[in-house]
Amino acid sequence: MDIAEVTKTTGLPASTLRYYEKKGLIRSSGRNGLRRTYHPKVIEQLALISLGRNAGFSLDEIGEMFTAEGPDINRKLLLAKADELDRKIEELTTMSKGLRHAAACKVPNQLDCPKFLRILRIAGKNRSRHSNILKR
Repeated sequence: MDIAEVTKTTGLPASTLRYYEKKGLIRSSGRNGLRRTYHPKVIEQLALISLGRNAGFSLDEIGEMFTAEGPDINRKLLLAKADELDRKIEELTTMSKGLRHAAACKVPNQLDCPKFLRILRIAGKNRSRHSNILKR
């Protein structure tokens, strides 16, 4: 498949494919004139990269899962990421329910609503946790 076919099939721009190739995530199999060509299995590799990115894995983490023989997925890393996603889902669900309550709450000022105040505390904790992560 040439690069145009891969971009059409995946919806990824050619620049992303070239970047993934530079990072060692995919390999071209040759050239057709000036265009890179890829083995059809690259579609599966790109789907795996997309799944990993959507789950929150970095490109470096994803790259560690690829070997010359194919994917070698670290199951412990998958479980840790699944646990992280479960915590995030729980957190977002709590916030969603609280926001719905605050929107329907009859108090004149949402800052007088105990449930809304709880959401603010959760948001504050998350902001400080993200700040600590970014400082590392």
